[in-house]
Amino acid sequence: MMRCKICGKQEIIAKELGVCADCIKQRPDEAKPFVIQAHRKSRRRFGLVEEPPKKGVECKLCVNNCRIPEGKKGYCGVRANINGGLINLAGTGKAVAEWYYDALPTNCVASWCCSALDKSYPLKNLAVFYGACTFNCLYCQNWSFKENTLFLAPKISAEELASKVDENTYCICYFGGDPTPQIAHAIKTSKLALDRKSVAICFETNGSMNKHVLKEAAELSLESNGIIKFDLKAWNEELHRALTGVTNKQTLENFEYLANRGNPIVASTLLVPGYVDVSEVKKIAEFIASLDENIPYSLLAFYPHFYMRDLPTTSRKHAEECYRAAKKYLKNVRIGNVHLLS
Repeated sequence: MMRCKICGKQEIIAKELGVCADCIKQRPDEAKPFVIQAHRKSRRRFGLVEEPPKKGVECKLCVNNCRIPEGKKGYCGVRANINGGLINLAGTGKAVAEWYYDALPTNCVASWCCSALDKSYPLKNLAVFYGACTFNCLYCQNWSFKENTLFLAPKISAEELASKVDENTYCICYFGGDPTPQIAHAIKTSKLALDRKSVAICFETNGSMNKHVLKEAAELSLESNGIIKFDLKAWNEELHRALTGVTNKQTLENFEYLANRGNPIVASTLLVPGYVDVSEVKKIAEFIASLDENIPYSLLAFYPHFYMRDLPTTSRKHAEECYRAAKKYLKNVRIGNVHLLS
C-alpha cells in the first residue's frame, strides 16, 4: 500500500506509476505525466524508442501507426526506415523468435476450451515466442522478450520454423511479446506448415494489428480449426494506456470483427491488483456478451513482474468477485493460474 501522488489516498499502487486507478481514470490529465515517465523509463532500459515516432515513412502494421524517420526504428523495435523504405531488421523472411514443443494439453490461455483438451503425449504444440511487441505492458509476464528485441536475436526463417512441424504436432501457437510486429513471418510459416500436414493455427495476441493482416491470419486460423486468443487488458482507455502505453480501441474493434466473422476466439484478462478490478471485468464481460455470450473468458491471476513487481498476487476474493461479475453476462468463464491466488 502507498499514497497516490495525486489524490493522497492509501491504495494498492505500483511504485513506478505512483498513482491509483481512480485518478488514472477520473483525472487523466494529472495522471499523464506519471504514466509517461513510467513507460519511458521501462523502454529506455532496452534501447526502445520511448513513443511511436511521428515524422517519417508511415508503418501501417499496427495501432501505433508509426511514422519512422530515416535510419530509425519503430515502436516495436524490429521495423526500421532504411533509405526511405521500411525493412524487417531480422532479415528477409526471418523473425526474432524462439520455439519449443509443449506436450498437449498445454498451459495456453485456451487449453481449457479447445479441441486439444482430450489430446495427450506424444501429440504436442509448436510454441513460437516472438521477440517484439506493439504494447509496453508495465506488468509484462514475458518481459524478457525485450532483450530479444534489443539484440535482434535469436532469429529463425519461416522455412526453418515450419520444418519443426512433425507427425506429432497438433497445433502451432504464436505468442510473445506479440505476433503483430512480425505477423508476416507467422503467416508464411503457417502456410508452409500446412503444406506439410494438417495442423491448427493459433494466435495469442493483444489484437493491435491492422485489419488487412488480421483477416489473413484469421482465415488461416479458421480454416485449420485454430483459435485466436485476445488479451483484453482493461476496458477504460486511460487505464489501458497507463498499463500498456497504448490505446485499446483497435483491440476491441478487432475482437468484434473476429466474433462477427465466425472465428473461434477466447478472451483473457489479467487481474492486476489495484488496477483491473470488478468494474473493469464487468464492462469487458458485457462487451463480449454483446457479441456472443458463449465466447470463453479466462480471468488470470497476476504474479508480480517487471515494473509492477511490487504489487501483490491476485487475492482469491478479488478473483472470485470478478468471476461472479463476468458470469452474469457470459456462460463460459474460468479463473486461471489458481495456484497464484493469495
